[in-house]
Amino acid sequence: MATNNSGYMFIGVIGYTYSTGVASCWLMLGWILGDYLASRWVHPRLRRAAAAGSELSFVGLVSDWNGAPQPALKRVLALLALVFLLAYTSAQLVAGSKALTGLLDWPAWGGAVLTASLVASYSIAGGLRASIWTDAAQSVVMMAAMAALLYVALDAAGGYAGARQALASEGHLLEWFPPGIAWPGATGALLFVAGWLFAGFSVIGQPHIMVRFMALSGDPGLTRTRQWYYSWFALFYAMATGVGLLSRVLIADPGSFDAELALPRMAQQLLPPVGVGLILAGIFAATLSTADSLVLACSSALARDLFPATDRTAPLRRYKAITILVVLLALGWALAGADSVFGIVIFSWSGLAAVLGPLLGLRIWGLPVVFRNGVLAAGVGVAMTMAWHWAGWHRGVYEGMPGMLAALLVGWLARPRRR
Repeated sequence: MATNNSGYMFIGVIGYTYSTGVASCWLMLGWILGDYLASRWVHPRLRRAAAAGSELSFVGLVSDWNGAPQPALKRVLALLALVFLLAYTSAQLVAGSKALTGLLDWPAWGGAVLTASLVASYSIAGGLRASIWTDAAQSVVMMAAMAALLYVALDAAGGYAGARQALASEGHLLEWFPPGIAWPGATGALLFVAGWLFAGFSVIGQPHIMVRFMALSGDPGLTRTRQWYYSWFALFYAMATGVGLLSRVLIADPGSFDAELALPRMAQQLLPPVGVGLILAGIFAATLSTADSLVLACSSALARDLFPATDRTAPLRRYKAITILVVLLALGWALAGADSVFGIVIFSWSGLAAVLGPLLGLRIWGLPVVFRNGVLAAGVGVAMTMAWHWAGWHRGVYEGMPGMLAALLVGWLARPRRR
């Protein structure tokens, strides 16, 4: 849960809910349902394939399924994944920057540098094991911070009745579908909901999350993981959506500030200094718990997939040096002017889904994936995702949906035929 729900949840989702209103609930419902469907259909097969093979990275497993090495395909997929993973990582550093700017009036670069330094320190020290243990602790901090702010904000808004009355004063905030969706009417509403369901299903293309399921010891571990994951995920997401709606009630000047600073501003207004510190800890827990996983996924793409060592027992310092390089690249991207945490995360999430998700689907269906149809599928998926985004249609339908569907179709049509 902590790996999935990053600074995007504290900064991006709350900012989106502040601007959109009740319609943001579809994002929550679709995302969780799509994620759950993936966990029932994809994750068990992925875990068994990982246990049967020797690949340690998610990109490597998608490329070399069932022990059939395809180094050229692996390098192409790793390069594409690396670009989106670095963008995703930069979004976490931007989230840390916005948190410290909003709460402590730090310069914009300060939070990004601090987040990068913290992530680099314990990612180098402990790798994936450190990431998993710190994520477990950070999930508790995230939950406590969001619950505390929800309780205080609901009380300040006059309870449920008072909050509903205030939201009703701005008509569109209680509409079940945002007025700006690309296609009006029932068709547009259906596509809007289906798109966010695909956003949840896009978890199958996220290396930093799927490697967790690859690491499980067996199917009983998957069952326990699912119980913990979805109970915490649903509760945390519901609280975040509630806080986003309450922020619109308590900060009623949407045109005068960055909506993604709604949570820091509300925390300052409602909480004593120790409470503000708790919220800051929650934001950084969410940011770090995803950033460290992304950094390790980038390092894995570089060290194991793009430039694998000829000796599998290569010195540990090589991997640590690559980890530092990844952090510096992400920090440079964040400082170069990255703006919306929500926009960057959704774009990166959809890009990864379009590159890796359809190929994993073909693998699980037992269909062949070779260099030709694998590269074609990934290329078409990325192109469709970007074109959809630049056309502005992502406001009505999550851009990963057409990207994944186009990639799946091309991968299936271009597959080698068995004789």
